[in-house]
Amino acid sequence: MLYLLIIGFIASFSAAFIYKPFKNYFGWIAASFPLFMFLSFISRYQQVANGEIIKEYYEWIPSLGINLTFILDGLSLTFVLIITLIGVVVFLYAGAYMKDYEHTDRFFVYIGIFMTSMLGLVISDNMITLFVFWELTSISSFMLIGFNHHKESSRKSALQALLVTGSGGLALLAGFIFLYLITGSFEISSLYDKHSEIIKSGFYSSAVILILLGAFTKSAQFPFHFWLPNAMEAPTPVSAYLHSATMVKAGIYLIARLNHALGGTELWQGTILIFGTITMLIAAALAIKQTDLKRLLAYSTLSVLGTLTLLIGIGSQLAIKAFFIYLVAHSLYKGTLFLVAGTLDHSTGTRDVHNLGGLKKIMPVTMATALLASSSMMGIIPLIGFIGKETVYSAILEIEYWGIFLIIIAVISNALIVMVTILVGLKPFFGKLTSTPVAPHEAHIKMLFGPAILAILGLLMGIFPNAIIGKLLEQSTISILTEELGIKIKLWHGFNLVLLLSFITLGLGILFYVLRNKFFSTIQNVRMIKILKPSEWYEYLLIFLMWFAKLQTRILQNGYLRNYIIFILITAIGLASLSLIKAITTLNINFIPDITFYEIAILSMMVGATFVVITSDSRLKSIVAIGVVGFTMGIIFIIYSAPDLALTTFAIETLTVILFVLVLYKLPKYLQFSNVIVKLRDVIISAAVGIFMSTVVLYVTSLSMQSDLKTYFAEKSLPEGKGRNIVNVILVDFRAIDTLGEITVLAIAAIGVYALLKLKLDDKGE
Repeated sequence: MLYLLIIGFIASFSAAFIYKPFKNYFGWIAASFPLFMFLSFISRYQQVANGEIIKEYYEWIPSLGINLTFILDGLSLTFVLIITLIGVVVFLYAGAYMKDYEHTDRFFVYIGIFMTSMLGLVISDNMITLFVFWELTSISSFMLIGFNHHKESSRKSALQALLVTGSGGLALLAGFIFLYLITGSFEISSLYDKHSEIIKSGFYSSAVILILLGAFTKSAQFPFHFWLPNAMEAPTPVSAYLHSATMVKAGIYLIARLNHALGGTELWQGTILIFGTITMLIAAALAIKQTDLKRLLAYSTLSVLGTLTLLIGIGSQLAIKAFFIYLVAHSLYKGTLFLVAGTLDHSTGTRDVHNLGGLKKIMPVTMATALLASSSMMGIIPLIGFIGKETVYSAILEIEYWGIFLIIIAVISNALIVMVTILVGLKPFFGKLTSTPVAPHEAHIKMLFGPAILAILGLLMGIFPNAIIGKLLEQSTISILTEELGIKIKLWHGFNLVLLLSFITLGLGILFYVLRNKFFSTIQNVRMIKILKPSEWYEYLLIFLMWFAKLQTRILQNGYLRNYIIFILITAIGLASLSLIKAITTLNINFIPDITFYEIAILSMMVGATFVVITSDSRLKSIVAIGVVGFTMGIIFIIYSAPDLALTTFAIETLTVILFVLVLYKLPKYLQFSNVIVKLRDVIISAAVGIFMSTVVLYVTSLSMQSDLKTYFAEKSLPEGKGRNIVNVILVDFRAIDTLGEITVLAIAAIGVYALLKLKLDDKGE
């Protein structure tokens, strides 16, 4: 599986080089990439369907328990097939839709990286590896949402999506660390047998809250739902792929994947159920006042995401079955309808539902595709959407206490989705032909072929559910519940309460559509109090964040090097002093009474030279004094049998003094700017740093330290490093990359100094 991900990233970057030569055919070329991935993974379908769990393991940072571990079971394979199948359709569609855009080559790079990252996310068995791919999806989606970067609204929406999902990602990482502290492992599959240990831990609540924060932000659950409709600023292929079928389901996937480890408690089940229910209802209600095709579909997507979350919260066998079927159904019909919306926009020049109508004869293929997908979305037999909706209702009705309350909310929410479906999938094609900005016409075959395939697949899955997804359902539920269901998928259950609820849903949806047309203007004037809108909370937080960033920049990065040094020193001492105070009780200093006269002389020279440095009003005198301090340090190295260090010190001090002297004549005259208070501050900070560092050195040298490194370097220096000077071998061979980095830094600094010396201002001071 790792090699497929590597191929995916390579193929994504190669789009930048091969797009322009094959621009007219690139849609077909691009579609071959996800098609290859789809065929590669579906070749393992039979293994997974038979209950085999395929694993791959590659060491990354084994000392920390972080490895490239991948797993392919029913749950991950389901998401992989959704990602790659919808990817084939979207890539092909984008080849025609994005043809006239600028930098389309970049678009395919970004969306290819996104697809590969999503695949890595759903097959990762290591939490840190999963987190890496999780963040890659956030970054690539940021690039895709803001693709039309010349528009302020696109840039703003991209930033909003990145900040919300990125913040959730940090919370998720913290939750993973808590799980590691509980279990001692980052491997998700290792958590199966540690459920009781996890839920009894004191870290359990923290882990659950943080992980759900990450999942809710990614899947746009209330109160983080506002970023998804705003992300519709992205090109339509992005909306169809990221914000309908794939990225927004990453959070849902995570909840499902960790259900076996974290589920079964009131905190987990209750939180998921409550927030899923709120999202399902609020998102459907917010769709009432929308007129843009993509925003209508975005709010209906939010409602479905809430439903999927609700089903995991219920947690019964039937609810997990409903989760799986509804997940597949939604990916098919919503991906199709988003692409239909893009086709309508592309062919008519508008996405406003009020300006669309009567297109069935002009765009018959698009109309037929939309009709099939709409039927599935409304839950009409024999589409897969009908089975999904009926199973959802059956699962909710199983709940003893809140079942009636939840079923009412579900029916109302689904009725509102029916209204959205009529507006998006039916209204543009029926009724009177309306005037549009562009003369309507049928789209290119590359924009018709893929959506039609998805719509037909939704029909076939409805008619032959067990033949297509039955076995995969069983293995997916084992991943979520760790038990087999043995429940078959049936299209027809006869005339019962659930079927009656389906008829009521359709009837209410039609009624909402009719009433919407009558009091739309009233709805448009309804404004929620700002403080109650989560999107306003985001704006307030963003304003505060920008204000705080400017404040700390003004204080910490004010352009004065002396202030930078002060902040660094105070921070370092402040963070380390507490640990030092705790450890200082064990300090054992052995004073050596027999101090020689030359040691006293050297010490006196160092103290005297240091005093000259801090009191001198001449730069040249200060530099000479600094050189004296350095050379006396070198003499100390000679006394204590370290001639190599002494030679290095002499060379560095000589070079430093020469460089300082060369620069001196370019500097302005030495002036006194510091007053008494500033000098007193500097004395206190300097004394504190000196005392701190001296105490640290005394403490460290008072300990009896046993290190295998000394023996290792002594033994390996000659045979492997070909040198007898162990220090030199360490620097040149064992730490070669580190030393190269230091040399590079010095070289860059030298170039900077040279550039400053060559800088000459003209007479005008420009």
